[in-house]
Amino acid sequence: MIYIRSLIFYFFYVASGLLAGLIGCIVCPFLTIANRIKLLSAWPRFSNWILYKACKIEIVVEGEENIPKAPFVIIPNHQGQWETFFCQYFFFPMTTLLKRELLFIPVWGWALALLKPIAINRGNPVIALRKALKEGEDRIKNGFSVLNFAEGTRKNPGEVGGYARSGFELAKKMKVPVLPLVHNSGDCWPAHRFLKFPGKIKLVIGNSIENISSSAEAAKQTEYWARKRLNEIRLEDN
Repeated sequence: MIYIRSLIFYFFYVASGLLAGLIGCIVCPFLTIANRIKLLSAWPRFSNWILYKACKIEIVVEGEENIPKAPFVIIPNHQGQWETFFCQYFFFPMTTLLKRELLFIPVWGWALALLKPIAINRGNPVIALRKALKEGEDRIKNGFSVLNFAEGTRKNPGEVGGYARSGFELAKKMKVPVLPLVHNSGDCWPAHRFLKFPGKIKLVIGNSIENISSSAEAAKQTEYWARKRLNEIRLEDN
């Protein structure tokens, strides 16, 4: 049944993604960035709904009262695709820091490019960092929050990697809060895996970090909090 449920999910996931990409490519050039985000955020919202209906994966959010007034820098742990989908419609307006290769995907990637994400070349870390900071400053000045995956790449369920300081440096320079998130999405939707496992994805929104004086220290504290809270989430489910 898990295989069949996963197959049903992927059928609707891929079909709706192609449809959303096609609509985005046709309609988005005539819309403002904010309205483009509103329009295309319907796809990740629908994907999570199908995830629940087809794969019996429930989503629980804790700590919504901790969300500060935008703009801010969002720092979640990174386990797969789920968190990118969720943040796309849960936080508004928001722009995402992502690898530029995603923009080369036919139709879907072209529509994604119209949302003006901060697309970086991870093969050149120095230039990538400069671009992330420069474009991040521009987005924040225009009222957009910035989604930054400080681990840099996806981690296995239960793991939290080292947090880079770039997102915290951006928040420090622009004098905006950092909002830490942690979740266990990899337990239900493992990266690079076809099967989706029924259960509960719990997302915890931590206290925002204000007035950052040291980006390195803020990154270290957030990493420690994420690792500790992730362990607690997984123990609660057992």
